[in-house]
Amino acid sequence: MRSFSNLWYWIALAVAWSIASHWVLGVPYDLVHRAARHEGQAQEDLEAIARVSCNRLLSLSEQSGIGLIATTSALLTSLGILGFWYGMEFAQAVFLLLLPMILVAFLSVRTAGRIRSADLKGKELRDRLGRHRLAIQIIGMISIAVTSTWGMFHILSYGVLR
Repeated sequence: MRSFSNLWYWIALAVAWSIASHWVLGVPYDLVHRAARHEGQAQEDLEAIARVSCNRLLSLSEQSGIGLIATTSALLTSLGILGFWYGMEFAQAVFLLLLPMILVAFLSVRTAGRIRSADLKGKELRDRLGRHRLAIQIIGMISIAVTSTWGMFHILSYGVLR
């Protein structure tokens, strides 16, 4: 399968990072902006959704954390070996999509723990969600740059000559 030369792969990559940066810890980021502008009910809604999302993430990580880490590690290792050792382009493409998303997931669990332990509310909560979103966007920019560079290298070195 020709993943890096397929338009659908690049659309999926863009959509994945767009969703990841919009839904910060399960909270739509436009709600953070609305809470900053209007406070009141919008801020209460933000705090309620953030509390529920943080509790859900932390509960999932506490109950299934070890199993998720083991399964994810096995999957990423398999994709990495198949993709970069055996040269399967599809495995490379999926690896380059999943690895940074896994980093975002770990970052989200850490941020959720900090929000719950400090019982953040108001401006502090909005600031923490903003910093978390910025970190996701930085990871996304680096990921897209690495993926596009590797994809162009792969297409130019193998696709043109075959």
